[in-house]
Amino acid sequence: MKFRLATMALMTAVSTLAATAAHAEETAPPPAITVSGNVALVSDYRFRGVSQSNGGAALQGGITISHESGAYAGFWSSNLAGWGTFGGPNLELDLIAGYKFPVASGAALDVGLTWYTYPGGASKTAFAEPYVKLSGTVGPASLTAGVAYAPKQQALGRWYNTGASAAAGVYDNPGDKKDNLYIWTDAAAGIPSTPVTLKGHIGYSKGNSGLGPNGTSVAPTGKYIDWLLGADVAVGRVTLGIAYVDTDISKAESAYLYPNFSSTKDGSSIAGSKAVFSISASF
Repeated sequence: MKFRLATMALMTAVSTLAATAAHAEETAPPPAITVSGNVALVSDYRFRGVSQSNGGAALQGGITISHESGAYAGFWSSNLAGWGTFGGPNLELDLIAGYKFPVASGAALDVGLTWYTYPGGASKTAFAEPYVKLSGTVGPASLTAGVAYAPKQQALGRWYNTGASAAAGVYDNPGDKKDNLYIWTDAAAGIPSTPVTLKGHIGYSKGNSGLGPNGTSVAPTGKYIDWLLGADVAVGRVTLGIAYVDTDISKAESAYLYPNFSSTKDGSSIAGSKAVFSISASF
């Protein structure tokens, strides 16, 4: 009898300790530093509506380290082809750092900088672009509005007035520096009781109307609008996506940028409408 009582007392003590430990774990504060990442395969890498992979597939991914204060830093990378090579490399590596903090209930302000680099590419290729983003929720929808402004830099300059000059390798304005402005809005909303999320985007670019020192431009034709409409489907930790991507850049309007501003495979536009498929995972 004494053995049974002692056993019951021991079991009770163990259960109490386990429950206490579990409760402590549940109420433990979040870690000061968190690491998150993502990897994706897309059928076409579209940067602000323009293909950076010559209309072909791209493998992409990145890692972000965030501090509880709101500060973060990380990188994102993608393979490139055609117009997107910026002087020869087949890789884009973006270095990102910023600070995100709440400004109201359900709203946050994000201030940071992206350093676009192209390892192995020609000189005067990399450029810096500060940004400000305001995000929040309205009912079931999440909304983001952002402004990115890259100050005058040689990588954004109008070194070539036309694609013909770039093809000939003769600079029209060597050493020129230009700035670049991008304004955009993103929206997403989940469909209740489904794994489907609808998404949309619209952006406006203003910058160099010619071609930079490496025969390309962040804002082809100088001013243009890009947009996206699509949907994502969550399957466990994997997300399947489809999006209709387009710009208001016509082939006639961008003719002076050819042959640079076209597919190297068949000469087609790299800014026309296209359905882009993706499969991604986050961790």
